[in-house]
Amino acid sequence: MSASGRLFQGAAPICGALAALLIGAPSFATPAHPHGRHPLHHRERPRGPDLRSSAALVVDTTNGAVLYAKRPDAVQPIASITKLMTALVVLDARQPLDQRITIKPSDRIRGKGWFSRLKVGTTLTRAQLLHLALMSSENRAARTLADNYPGGLPAAIRAMNRKAKALGMMHTHFADPTGLTSRNVSTPGDLEKLVVAASHNPTIRRFSTDRRYAVRVRRRLVEFGTTDGLVANRAWRIIVQKTGFINAAGHCLVMETVIDGRRLVIVLLDSWGKYTRVADAVRVRRWLEARVFANRGRRVTMR
Repeated sequence: MSASGRLFQGAAPICGALAALLIGAPSFATPAHPHGRHPLHHRERPRGPDLRSSAALVVDTTNGAVLYAKRPDAVQPIASITKLMTALVVLDARQPLDQRITIKPSDRIRGKGWFSRLKVGTTLTRAQLLHLALMSSENRAARTLADNYPGGLPAAIRAMNRKAKALGMMHTHFADPTGLTSRNVSTPGDLEKLVVAASHNPTIRRFSTDRRYAVRVRRRLVEFGTTDGLVANRAWRIIVQKTGFINAAGHCLVMETVIDGRRLVIVLLDSWGKYTRVADAVRVRRWLEARVFANRGRRVTMR
């Protein structure tokens, strides 16, 4: 017998023993889940909606469950979403809502997006200014409210940042009361806290979800409309909402709404088209109804 034949003959018993060990060995192909639960099968993890917003968050406020998240910790400009915080601190100050305030030349806002239908010399109540700031995103109304806050504009901005910290909005900063500056920044996670706080205030709920409101500007009655087309849509039950836009922030929308009997906060930031923030909200709703709430026995959380 050749040397190679003897080598093969001698190796055969060893190979047989190894095979027997491998057959009886435990499988290491699928490790156990660290918490003793098997990972969800692919069919149990619904794909998220195809959104145009660069950052988004959907939270069930009844139990805090995150139903969908897309870059929830991204810090970015928030535009006129700012006005929810402006309204909160103005209402916290408990100044008379029926107090009449005259818009002064110092209430003018310089820079892109400053246009206002409220002329210098117009006199409105604090409640009317809040109504226009929340419903129609009126920038001069928000600025006038802050200018007439106890201590003036600087004190109002300090109060906004204090309120943010008190709400646990640790990645949020405000530099003005209108949102026209890109220095007003937050995250979807922080804005969920702001929306929930705003929804607890009946004045903010009522003003932000109104469709139309008219005020007298000098000698003319001027009608303002909502900036959120979903408010007039009977298919939606919106508790509180706010829109926003500047170039640096894109088109933004936050709201608390009721879908399938559940109170949800939806945050949509930096959508690239004028109508895509509303379209994204519709996509979120359809996705929830078709892919998440259809499985009522399951708790689905996507991060």
